[in-house]
Amino acid sequence: MASASALFQGQTPLAVRMRPTSLEEVAGQGHLLRPGSPLVALADPAGAAKTAVSVILWGPPGTGKTTLAQAIARTSGRRFVELSAVTAGVKDVREVMQEAMTQRDLYGISTILFLDEIHRFTKAQQDALLPGVENGWVILIAATTENPSFSVISPLLSRSLLLTLKPLTDDDLGLLLDRAVSDARGLNGAVVLDAEARTALVQLASGDARRALTSLEAAAAMVVDDDADGDGRPAVTAAHVAHAVDRALLRYDRQGDEHYDVISAFIKSIRGSDVDAAMHYLARMIEAGEDPRFIARRLVISASEDIGLADPQALVIAVAAADAVAFIGMPEGRIPLAEATAYLATTAKSNAAYLAIDTAIADVRAGGFGRVPTHLRDAHYPGAKRLGHGKCYVYPHDLEVGVATQQYLPDELRGRHYYEPTGRGLERDIAARVEKIRKILGD
Repeated sequence: MASASALFQGQTPLAVRMRPTSLEEVAGQGHLLRPGSPLVALADPAGAAKTAVSVILWGPPGTGKTTLAQAIARTSGRRFVELSAVTAGVKDVREVMQEAMTQRDLYGISTILFLDEIHRFTKAQQDALLPGVENGWVILIAATTENPSFSVISPLLSRSLLLTLKPLTDDDLGLLLDRAVSDARGLNGAVVLDAEARTALVQLASGDARRALTSLEAAAAMVVDDDADGDGRPAVTAAHVAHAVDRALLRYDRQGDEHYDVISAFIKSIRGSDVDAAMHYLARMIEAGEDPRFIARRLVISASEDIGLADPQALVIAVAAADAVAFIGMPEGRIPLAEATAYLATTAKSNAAYLAIDTAIADVRAGGFGRVPTHLRDAHYPGAKRLGHGKCYVYPHDLEVGVATQQYLPDELRGRHYYEPTGRGLERDIAARVEKIRKILGD
């Protein structure tokens, strides 16, 4: 059995060692790797002379942006140059462009320039890339975790394909972990990974391959010198994972009972105005790697279903939080989610609008509807007035109070009330106004 020192000390990190050498080894991103796709065409040695399109890869950390760029360079036979926007400047970019022209003109070799974190480049630095991209001196593969519409200059966007990477699925991460345990480039079978530890690593990774492999490496380093199990290899357990990453492991399955139980408790805590409980369940979902867009969607629903017109601002804040999460991503997205959660939990509540539409739908499904009153029908097409459409309709804006005494519901539903505002929050004022309006309408 190998020792910890032999396997881990002085080595390149596991996440780097396990980086795929070809597109066939890449886990996930199947939507970008279909036969004939731009990335596959770039990686094809036979198409190297024909395909020279630059691409911008946009996605969360650990989804394979660097991996894709390096795999394309290795398999296409092109020269590969990597720069980081954190350390590189205009001078470095121009040197790469000059050398790329030399390689192309003298040796017929094209160059792939991989620029990591392009969103950190200033406008002037991005401008320096334009001649090389436009004239084909380099094939630019740029990576960013920020929305390129806001972080990349328009001329560069228009000269590149924008490809969006998705967080890796649980199955993708599981495949990577299994490969890292057995592969000679990885742990080479020095440990076994039990099922609970594998599940914990997948959940902790939250779609980030680098995080999954780094956590695996840390946990494996703790056990490789432990007592061997039956087959002579120590086992990495969930306890080792928790100790290695210094985080308690939540029992949370994003497709199972815990997913539904926690989100149910979250919404019910908001409905019950317990802001502390709501914040607790929000934290559990975030720590378990729940999709923040799912949380944001449920906040929008809660704002409409449980708060409604008692505080119309709740829906505005919930939608703003959803937009913010989509714009900035995680982990910063937790902040607008927390703001919306706190607002929704502490504001006035009313489900009157929710009950109103459900009651109205129930009536319609039960056949409770009739013809639109004649004076409300469309009178703009030829012959409509001959049919009496629009006749005797009173235009409310012509009246001082802005409400006309006329019928709006069909005869069969006249006097039917769907919306019954509560006395909470803004609906206290709305209730008084609705009562006055119904008296004027004759309801």
